[in-house]
Amino acid sequence: IGPGVRLPDFLGVGTQKGGTTYLHGLLQQHPQVFLAHPKELHYFTKKFQCGVDWYGQQFSMAFPNQCCGEITPYYMYHPLVPQRIASVIPKVRLVVLLRDPVQRAISQYFHSCRLGFEPLDFEEALASETARLDDVQAVMHRGEDHFSHQQHSYVSRSCYDEQLPRWFDLFSADQLLVLRSEDLFVAPQIIWDRVLEFLQLDDYPLPSSVQTYVGGGEAKTISAEICASLYQRLMPTYQWIEKNYGMSWREFSDY
Repeated sequence: IGPGVRLPDFLGVGTQKGGTTYLHGLLQQHPQVFLAHPKELHYFTKKFQCGVDWYGQQFSMAFPNQCCGEITPYYMYHPLVPQRIASVIPKVRLVVLLRDPVQRAISQYFHSCRLGFEPLDFEEALASETARLDDVQAVMHRGEDHFSHQQHSYVSRSCYDEQLPRWFDLFSADQLLVLRSEDLFVAPQIIWDRVLEFLQLDDYPLPSSVQTYVGGGEAKTISAEICASLYQRLMPTYQWIEKNYGMSWREFSDY
């Protein structure tokens, strides 16, 4: 690392479609926070070969007393990222937002559709996911990006029980703040206060002009039967999260 290179004090690591854009918008308003631009730098996923000095340049405009951070929701799911982060910034603080696994999967599907990345209907996409992700390990260990791993990983990216242990193997519990996305949407003041305390920032009024967008309402077009089937597939995740974090999404769903 070159002299004077500034690296982030915290990262928002996910999950995708879990409110990271809303959190980014809130933190941008805090005078003690410097966020790299644009959101989703993807250094630890797609740009790791650029090197630490390049990464540090993304925070070079921060004032000395500011808390630096960046938010890239793909970090949580990418299998190589926790080790990469631990090797570069082992003392970093990590913010994790977890959304209802079924709703997160559905929201990702429609997000990929809007981007033109998904030609299949929802049931076909779910049925194709395993085959689409079959060569992920080989591709990633060649140092290449895997398109479907990022864009077609609807069910597997909702398996938080497979992702979070990778982080706790490398970082202490007090370095991770695990939050429920729905609480950010429903009770933002409470979550805002928790984030400020975790990042050791001064109290600051909850910004009121930040968009809370998480989708276009398309999830309502997915039948109750499909949602219930998806819930059964993701049951191990629901059980693991409730056992380890006391989190449940029962009041937000009727699966």
